[in-house]
Amino acid sequence: MFIKLLIIGAFFTIIYSLGSGLYFLMKDEPGSGRIARALPWRIALSIALFVLILLGVATGLIQPHG
Repeated sequence: MFIKLLIIGAFFTIIYSLGSGLYFLMKDEPGSGRIARALPWRIALSIALFVLILLGVATGLIQPHG
């Protein structure tokens, strides 16, 4: 159950990072660099989510065909 909560939390954090990147794209002044900092966070969180799902399936905590 704990790993599923971690997966849901990581997913919502990725969605938040996507939204903040969109906000920075629309409202920030050029050259501030905040949108460039949001992208690596989103990529790192997505990779972490993928690894977390793989670990959950490998250890049997997540059933791929529920």
